[in-house]
Amino acid sequence: MKFTITREQLQEGLIAVASTVPTRTTLPVLSNILVEATADGVRLAGTDLDIAVSTVVPAEIEAEGAVTLPAKKLVEIVRELPSAGIHFSASGEQRVTLECGRSRFKLLGIAPDEFPSFPTVSFDNAWKMTSADIQNLISHVVFAASTEESRPILNGVLWEMREDRMRMVATNGHRLARMDIPVSGGAAAADLIVPPKALEQIRKLFGPADEIEVARSDNHLGFRAGSTHIFTRLIEGPYPNYEQVIPRDNDKVVTVDRQALAAAIRRVGVVASDQTHRVRLSFSSGLVKFSVSTPDLGEAEDEIQATYDGEPLEIGFNATYLLELLKVMPTDEVRFTLKAPERAATMEPVGWDDPASYLCLVMPLRLVD
Repeated sequence: MKFTITREQLQEGLIAVASTVPTRTTLPVLSNILVEATADGVRLAGTDLDIAVSTVVPAEIEAEGAVTLPAKKLVEIVRELPSAGIHFSASGEQRVTLECGRSRFKLLGIAPDEFPSFPTVSFDNAWKMTSADIQNLISHVVFAASTEESRPILNGVLWEMREDRMRMVATNGHRLARMDIPVSGGAAAADLIVPPKALEQIRKLFGPADEIEVARSDNHLGFRAGSTHIFTRLIEGPYPNYEQVIPRDNDKVVTVDRQALAAAIRRVGVVASDQTHRVRLSFSSGLVKFSVSTPDLGEAEDEIQATYDGEPLEIGFNATYLLELLKVMPTDEVRFTLKAPERAATMEPVGWDDPASYLCLVMPLRLVD
């Protein structure tokens, strides 16, 4: 194997694949990046066995070949090199020399045949969509997925494909985010449960203008745009019936400034319990009052103006969950709908002119007097 590549091209490719390399693994080759000189350029690949990324970067190829090199050290070396051509040459399968200007490195790798093969996913009948649409879904939904291992299915994001829309849903059982984006083209219907880490790779590696092809095998999903591929293992099992928990009869409606609401929650949340993060919200005509009482710490009160003309209502929420929802709301004003202190509340953007529809839900906490 022998090739010359610019530092910038190599660094761009390494950044794309290095994030899939696990920091700790019992399989040494997973700590390495596959470097493969081909007729099309240099293919770089990394995987943690659940998610795999490969990309091809331009280079002057003198002799084809492949090796796997330690990801962390390779990234650090390339980052410190000057902006110039880097010459790679391999003597045997496992020893590689890098030369750039007066700098010279020798790295010991692992034979490429030990590197895991990528999933076989055919893109012949792939769904085609813009990266901007997928990224819109990802940025508004993925945060709500669970990070606990007790219910693995909730660690994934439900991605529903239909003829006229795409929908993503994520929940941890206490909060939920759902977004629909209209599409055309009559794609085949499918329900996929995708790990959030794979969706974050899409957000990092693909630009908003890219057209992405999405294809699936029995238990893997593949994404392709240009010379970059992402593969992920799908989470198997039935996703909970989230429609059952979305209230249809909430008759109390509050419209409030998003930033003012978030600021008030942050202020009183300072003295909230570290375990429950409970904040009491009291809705009355034209006002939302906030109060926190933590026996071993203290009390806090605040209030902001809001549009509300229903019956007075007191309800408790986890302040952290409310702030997470408000952070991703795309408009200056938000609309709450409520029913009773023990019923779920919904939050939606007000005045959003995007063709997508967006709804979040948060479960209340029991108030303790």
